[in-house]
Amino acid sequence: MDVWSQELNRIGIATLILDSFTARKSFTARKIVSTVNDQAQLGRLAMIVDAYRALDVLSRHPRIDPARIAVMGFSRGGQATLYASLKRFQRMHGPRGVQFAAYLPFYANCGTTFVDDENVADRPIRLFHGAADNYVPVAPCRSYVARLRAAGKDVQLTEYAGAQHVFDNPFLATPVVLKQAQTTRGCLLEESPVGQIINSGTKQPFGYDDPCVERGPTIAYHTQAHAEAQKAVKAFLTATFKVQ
Repeated sequence: MDVWSQELNRIGIATLILDSFTARKSFTARKIVSTVNDQAQLGRLAMIVDAYRALDVLSRHPRIDPARIAVMGFSRGGQATLYASLKRFQRMHGPRGVQFAAYLPFYANCGTTFVDDENVADRPIRLFHGAADNYVPVAPCRSYVARLRAAGKDVQLTEYAGAQHVFDNPFLATPVVLKQAQTTRGCLLEESPVGQIINSGTKQPFGYDDPCVERGPTIAYHTQAHAEAQKAVKAFLTATFKVQ
C-alpha cells in the first residue's frame, strides 16, 4: 500500500492508509497481526464500517475536498471497498451528506450475494483482478459486474492475463504458496432474508470450518499487470478528481 500511496502522491492525490487490524485505541483493540490463516478473526463487513468512518474524518479535514474522496482496497480490503458501494450499507452505517466519489477494488472477493446488492451508489466502480488468481478467483466478479451493468451501473472489471493474487506487490517477485492460508475459492455464499451469511449450496450458516474452505493459494507479482493497473488507476483518478 505504501507503493500505491507514493505513486498517487506524485500526481497530487493525498492518501490515507487505513489499518483495520491493529486498532491501537484500547476501546477498539482488535490486535490482529494477520488474518491469512484464520479469516474468522475479523468480520468482513466491519471493514466497510471502518471505511465509512475514515470517509467521515477525511470529509471534515480542512485540506481535503469532501466531494473528491475515493476508496481503494486490496483482497479483503477490496471486498470492503466493493460492497461499501451498496446504498443499503451506506444508509445503515455511512456518514450523512457525503459519499465516496469512486470505488477501486483490487482482487476483491465477489463470492457473496448480498440482499439488494445491485442497488449501489451512482458513482464509478472499477475492479482490477488477475485472471490466474487461485486465492480469490475472478469468475464471481464477472457475474456480479454483469448484474450491475444490466442494472445500468457505471462499473468495469479489468482482468490481467497470467496475473495471480497480489499481482501489484513488487516484493513478491518469486511466487509464494501460502500452505495454511484459508481461501473461499470453492464457496458461493449468500445473505439469507434474516441477514445471515449462508452457503448457497447447503443453505447452512457459513463458517471457516465449512467443507468448501480450502488452503494453499498462491500470491505472486506480475510486472506488466502492475504497470498497467498503475497507469489505469492514475488516469482514472486524474480524470475523476479533475487533477491538473
